[in-house]
Amino acid sequence: MRRVRVWVIGLTFVTCVVQAQTPAPDDPLLDSSGSANASSEARGVLRARDQAVLASELSGRIVELPFSEGESFKKGDTLARFDCSAYQAQLNAAQAASRGAGEELSHNKQLAALNSVGRFEVARAEAKVSETQAQSQVYQVQVKRCSVLAPFDGQVVERKVKRYESVAAGAPLLDVVDNRTLEIHLLVPSRWMARLKPGQTFSFVPDETGQPLDATIKRLGARIDEGSQTLLLVATLPSANGLLAGMSGTARFAELK
Repeated sequence: MRRVRVWVIGLTFVTCVVQAQTPAPDDPLLDSSGSANASSEARGVLRARDQAVLASELSGRIVELPFSEGESFKKGDTLARFDCSAYQAQLNAAQAASRGAGEELSHNKQLAALNSVGRFEVARAEAKVSETQAQSQVYQVQVKRCSVLAPFDGQVVERKVKRYESVAAGAPLLDVVDNRTLEIHLLVPSRWMARLKPGQTFSFVPDETGQPLDATIKRLGARIDEGSQTLLLVATLPSANGLLAGMSGTARFAELK
């Protein structure tokens, strides 16, 4: 009876060793037959190269906010405009002072030519002109900031304020994006790094469309994440028609050589 038990235990041990050496059937690098899979997969997301949260550069009350969520705009369009009557009045006053200083300088130069005033009066008049011109430029910048212009062609993702609201300098106004300039951002295992290079192609299937897209590796990240042992990979698409930033999907690489 003791010999039989020893034999059963020995058989069990051999079975465990064989099972430990057999690859797991759900290993992503193996196919159903247990051989090396012809493709490797990684999850990724579409991100826009041109996207921004536009903020106010001055304090004021919004009087124009023409674009709503989802609407398209062109580069240079006015996305928001503030009530700048006070800034405009200050600019007008500064420009008037600059003109007066210029007239005074011209008059002093004429008197200096007749030796009626000294060089000091002329220099002081020149300094006054420079001062008023600088002040005028300050108000010109403030008036220019009363309108928030689109930095690129795109769409409004979110309006963070409403028309007629008063906001402080630096307050977020609009979240905008250009969905024509999409890139694929992937986190791939760091062990793939030696077998990936710019210009290499792969297939990317967005979850939302299910249609395979041809993508090309643009660049690899500059650092490996120590915790997950992954590396950032950025790829380009030949066309972004029908795609939106934020879509996620699966990248399928041909056999990594």
